[in-house]
Amino acid sequence: MKLKQAMTGIAALACMTAAHAQSAGSFYVTSGWLHLAPQSSSDPLKETSVGGSPVNATLPNTGASLDSADTLGLTAGYFVTDHIATEFVIGIPPKFNLDGSGSFSQYGKLGDAKQWSPTLLFKYYFMGPQSRFRPYLGVGVTYVKFTDEEITNSVFEQQVLHGPTTVSTDSSWEPVFNGGFTFAFDQHWFAGFSLSYIPLSTTAKLSTEATTPVGVLNVQSQTKIKLNPIVSYISIGYRF
Repeated sequence: MKLKQAMTGIAALACMTAAHAQSAGSFYVTSGWLHLAPQSSSDPLKETSVGGSPVNATLPNTGASLDSADTLGLTAGYFVTDHIATEFVIGIPPKFNLDGSGSFSQYGKLGDAKQWSPTLLFKYYFMGPQSRFRPYLGVGVTYVKFTDEEITNSVFEQQVLHGPTTVSTDSSWEPVFNGGFTFAFDQHWFAGFSLSYIPLSTTAKLSTEATTPVGVLNVQSQTKIKLNPIVSYISIGYRF
């Protein structure tokens, strides 16, 4: 009888531990696979300055798009209440390939760049903290910055841009819309899946030392690229 009572007490304690694993005051970390799939398009390339003189010359039927990219994601979160959590998300900066579209499609890959996008999310978890399966919805903000932007296609650089070219892009704060679920294996370990959407666009600015009939002139051009990525995240996590 005493043994039965002891076993019942241990089982109850285990249930209580599991019940509080996703409750207010608990921390968690995750790591997993981030897949970024831009739904990209761009405006035509437009020359804005030649030799310091302003111009407004648009190259019709030109553009670019970004390939998908994969990277390692890391998150750290905290349950403020049994249902509300805050989460910080970061990943090893993925490298995106920039491909030509329209008349530029014949050149294939034009260049590449790395993306940094640390994100802060606020998530609402449905169902009780003792549930193994917990869906959630979230909203947040991300700071998007591109680095190591470069034109890597020398044929495109010479035939279209007519000289060595450097690239810079705008940085910006953008909203993030998020949804997903977690599944608890025990009071500590769990798996998760989420999808996020970021309404994102950036302006790529090109500076070219172009060879012209009157000599080498600096040509400034730019294009607005809409990325609007859908980000999927498959992860394994641990709750403290």
